[in-house]
Amino acid sequence: MIRVVVADDQALVRAGVRMMLEAAGDMTVCAEAADGAQAVREAERHRPDVVLMDLRMPRVDGLEAIRRILAARPASRVVVLTTFAEDENVYAALRAGALGFLVKDDPPDRMVEAVRRAAQGEPLLAASVLRRVVARALAAEDGRPPVPPALTERELQVLTLVGIGLSNAEIGERLHLGVTTVKTHVAGVMDKLDLRNRTQAAVVAHRLGLVDADFRPTRP
Repeated sequence: MIRVVVADDQALVRAGVRMMLEAAGDMTVCAEAADGAQAVREAERHRPDVVLMDLRMPRVDGLEAIRRILAARPASRVVVLTTFAEDENVYAALRAGALGFLVKDDPPDRMVEAVRRAAQGEPLLAASVLRRVVARALAAEDGRPPVPPALTERELQVLTLVGIGLSNAEIGERLHLGVTTVKTHVAGVMDKLDLRNRTQAAVVAHRLGLVDADFRPTRP
């Protein structure tokens, strides 16, 4: 059973999200939070598989709550809930370590799929959003050449495919590997590069020249 904390300052939204998730049958909402401070406390208390986090909340906003949750437990998996996909804070949240985001009027099946994927450490990001996040991150770089990481050839292949936005299953199909093996390689890449999520890995893949500006691999 996937355990979820739902953080949103509107009780009606929290109730609706709870209903959608628990109707799926394989997940339960173990706690709700009406502000960021409460979200941090509930995440620490329950250690959920996934935190669904609204960004615009009183006292402590969602962005600061994400930072605190990930500082206390870097393996936490946070998905942002937002009213507008173009909210500037969404990109800040992704850079801070959130796995992805959902717009509040997304259909229920998308929210359920996002939680399932987040529980496995996979983001649910549209390709267009990933491109904008990578572009913004690269624009903020200081221009210094990247230091080549000590990755194996297979890990470089996996990092490249993460960089173009493929899921573990898609990477497995491309490289003729099982999903469990792919997960092991992804975890190795994250550990060696000190990364929190696949969005950050995609940025690194671009910085290293493994993926071009059109999101195509530069190596076989």
